[in-house]
Amino acid sequence: MNISSKDFNLLYLFHVLYQERNATLAAQRMALSQPALSHKLNKLRHQFGDPLFVRAPRGLTPTPRAHELAPEVERLVVGLEGFYERCEGQDFLARPARLHLYSTDYVEQTLLPRLLPILRSQAPNLTLVTCNTRGLLPREELEKGTCDLAVAGFYTDLPETFHQQRLLSEHLVVLASRSHPGLENGLDLDTFLASDHLLTTLTGDLDGLVDRALRSLGMQRRVVAGLSSFLAPMRLLRGTDLLLTCLRSLATEAVERDDDLLMYPLPLTLPAIEVMQIWHERTHADPLRRWFRQQLWNVAQEAADCASNNF
Repeated sequence: MNISSKDFNLLYLFHVLYQERNATLAAQRMALSQPALSHKLNKLRHQFGDPLFVRAPRGLTPTPRAHELAPEVERLVVGLEGFYERCEGQDFLARPARLHLYSTDYVEQTLLPRLLPILRSQAPNLTLVTCNTRGLLPREELEKGTCDLAVAGFYTDLPETFHQQRLLSEHLVVLASRSHPGLENGLDLDTFLASDHLLTTLTGDLDGLVDRALRSLGMQRRVVAGLSSFLAPMRLLRGTDLLLTCLRSLATEAVERDDDLLMYPLPLTLPAIEVMQIWHERTHADPLRRWFRQQLWNVAQEAADCASNNF
């Protein structure tokens, strides 16, 4: 085969169309007019002898042939992008760019105070945008490229095209007001079960790790409110008889800020929460995103070391 007759730019067009599933968005991303994109798409179809993308109610739908080609085309495009980035050295840190991080307010409070100064110093033209992960893996966003990285402690059953790395390991503790009437002698399981509880829930589900552990023991607690934040519930504890089970780092900071709050060991045996960063194969070799993941890992280790020194 004579590859000189092949237009490799069409592979990138395929790559973008497969990710976007929308001709208008693909044209915008490639800085092409609609007629120019249509012309290239016709050439792409001719080259592979297949329609590849057909019209659907919400954009374009890949054909079976397109699904078959997609993994190999993605590997080729990512490899070429990595090649050119390596040829251009460390200039990627100086270029204007925007990264989207899907996480929670826990991650924002724990890691961003350390991360943002690094970004401003070493990648001054980088803009970081955080989005609430809402308790679910942003799979479609990672696949399409509208999410560069997802960080949380509750993602499971990752697809094969996703990568993960552990950032932090956190244990759960209990936070309460000093005025809680039942804690003069500390917190035992009976007092824990007799108290009313606040719960952080990003999905609206009130059946958390603690509740499932209690149920396995034939027990249950009373949850009076489920809130969509890791930070807000702590403000509701002051002067009440409520309990909040939360991550130790959050409880530590809450106790330091509010002298009405006290931290107690959780009277249950539960495994640590593993906070992971998740990314898609499409960004695995990208130099900027690889650098960003490394910086996030570095500050996570600093946060973990700081927390361990406080105990």
